Amino acid sequence: MRTPSGSAADSLPLNAIPAAFPAAATQAATRVALVGVHGFGTHHLSNLERLQKAGVVELVAVADPQPPAPGAVPGTAAVFPGLDELLAETKDLGIIIVATPIQTHAPLALAALAAGADLYLEKPPVASLADFNKLAAAADASGRSVQIGFQSLGSHTLAAIEEVIADGTIGTLQGISATGRWVRDRAYFKRSRWAGKRSIGSIDVVDGVATNPLAHAVATALRIAGARTLGDIASVETDLYRANDIESDDTSVIRIRTASGIPVTCALTICAAESVEPYVTLQGSEGTAVFHYTEDRLTINTAAGQTEQAYGRDDLTENLIAHRNNGARLISPLLDSGAFMRVLEAVRTAPLPAPIDPAYIRWEGDGDAAHAVVVGIEDALDRATRKHATFSELGLPWAASTRPLQPR
Repeated sequence: MRTPSGSAADSLPLNAIPAAFPAAATQAATRVALVGVHGFGTHHLSNLERLQKAGVVELVAVADPQPPAPGAVPGTAAVFPGLDELLAETKDLGIIIVATPIQTHAPLALAALAAGADLYLEKPPVASLADFNKLAAAADASGRSVQIGFQSLGSHTLAAIEEVIADGTIGTLQGISATGRWVRDRAYFKRSRWAGKRSIGSIDVVDGVATNPLAHAVATALRIAGARTLGDIASVETDLYRANDIESDDTSVIRIRTASGIPVTCALTICAAESVEPYVTLQGSEGTAVFHYTEDRLTINTAAGQTEQAYGRDDLTENLIAHRNNGARLISPLLDSGAFMRVLEAVRTAPLPAPIDPAYIRWEGDGDAAHAVVVGIEDALDRATRKHATFSELGLPWAASTRPLQPR
């Protein structure tokens, strides 16, 4: 099984977190293999170098059909063109990390579990609900653990948010929203054959603003809402658009209702005038709390004024190792990404994203560095999240006002 190079994970930078294993000398280093050394795989290489220096892991092998850059991989690690070759020559692996394109996740994850290793699988877990169920069954049968790479879920801010909700700091929680305003140029969609694709032939990809670049916004909002598993979601509505000449959506509203009744609205674009750090807003009867999840920063606004605090973050690779060694609770286990997979499935099965009228698109830059800007998108995102409304319901001139929503 050869592994296409590149990574589907395009969002959170890896925080430089000090190693949390003071007793590492008394614990044998975990033997690790990394599949996918480019794209987000480079972040894993950097983190594994840190952990190897701390004596926590031993990176014994990597796999990628595109050879790693000179010096990127330790000389002691074997290099293979694919996971099949790696597994044939490498024994006693403790953890396999998969940081490859979305459409390769399912077969590579199944192969890793069949080899008897625990698995770190980058987001999104897989490209369909059917593959998610297949992977969950395989994980259960193997008895191995699976950590999904939603790095924001390691933020200590989430525990602080639980306290804010519990103690009534912002009153009664009325809703949650996620806002993402990023810029992606033409080169972004040319970087690989799967970029901007819903499928390649008969193979699902489901690249899109909510499922890949800003997937952390969706996953973080769902976690704060207490929606983890498939059963925690009552409904998902999609309102999908594209400004770029691609198959997938680049500007969308995803409206979710949890089984507990909390509305979660995600208004996302990669067609903004400038990139802004994404954030999740808790809307309370007596105030708001805003979580800038890439910065682990929480801002609370109430009648008493504004407070702001930054928090630390647990590294998900370290957490998986602690789970293996000491039974620590996984931060982002496979089944807890079920709620996110309900969203991905709704996007996968929705009609093709509606093209935005070019009259409402402004292009900035030249050549492959040019990027589309949806005129007035900042205001549209703000209105959508405040009102828990779709672009269609807001009556935006480029939105299909009579377009039926796609509940799932």
